[in-house]
Amino acid sequence: MKKLTRLDTASQIAIRDCMGAKKNEKILVITDEQKREMGLSLHENAVRMGYFSLLVEMKSGKINGEEPPAEIAELMQRFDVVFCPTAKSLTHTDARRSASANGVRIATFPGITKEVMIRGMNADYTAISKRTIKLQKILEKGKTIRVTAPAGTDISFKISGRKIIPSKGLFHAKGESGNLPTGETFLAPVEGTSNGVFVVDGSMAGLGLIKNANIKIEVKDGYATKISGGILAKKLKNMLDKVGKEARNIAEFGIGTNDSAKLSGVLLEDEKVMGTIHIALGNNVSMGGGVNVPIHLDGVVKKPTVWMDGKLLMKDGKLLV
Repeated sequence: MKKLTRLDTASQIAIRDCMGAKKNEKILVITDEQKREMGLSLHENAVRMGYFSLLVEMKSGKINGEEPPAEIAELMQRFDVVFCPTAKSLTHTDARRSASANGVRIATFPGITKEVMIRGMNADYTAISKRTIKLQKILEKGKTIRVTAPAGTDISFKISGRKIIPSKGLFHAKGESGNLPTGETFLAPVEGTSNGVFVVDGSMAGLGLIKNANIKIEVKDGYATKISGGILAKKLKNMLDKVGKEARNIAEFGIGTNDSAKLSGVLLEDEKVMGTIHIALGNNVSMGGGVNVPIHLDGVVKKPTVWMDGKLLMKDGKLLV
């Protein structure tokens, strides 16, 4: 019998612990040519553990939030558990939302690497889950958020009436979905209420780690009006301009709750790092918002201080709750 690798162990934790796959459930793994190694590991371990598993490989998408082919969207409806280790995110797609609404449990692994999967999946998901839900309960009582950070972030927005989503890493109930590895509590700020500036100094979706020039994003009435910085700022502007004005919508505010995660340049891991927050641009429909565009890009901010209704939640990256 083949000796299990650390990647095998990570895959088995995903199947058994995170998704709570039951004996007669059917598993679908959707991957692409870039993330084949992780897709194959999930599929082979599902088979090894006695599940019916189907592995499907498609051509990788161009941007996060792009819809998969119709045939794949249809397949997603027919399984109990779906894993999506892909180069570009399927999280914020109609295909994913539609399958979730049908009761399918889905884990997306956008941009996953072998290192991130091994490090992120070998975390204590019971502790992460508790921390994430605690933060959810606190944010549910809030009306406004303000965030500042050493690199120049100072932004505020309204959150009253918004759904607070705990990505806790345990997706056991019908229709539950989220990223793996995970650990974040997030929400869609009320459209049109975000004002100020946020400076991305950790990493940016689609662009990787911020090494030289930070990306400064000025925000007025819910939209990124000005983006400045080095070459990464130019690349970000180009990505947004291809989609149009709604791509600049302030779509998400999230707080990382995974103490095993490290800033790696893979946003899937970066936005989960304890001691960071992230703000995303574009699609917020998956979070209960009203902006449905085929793009969703998160920017990670280091050492943030966060106030909810004037009370400190986080100081210089340290959670106070």
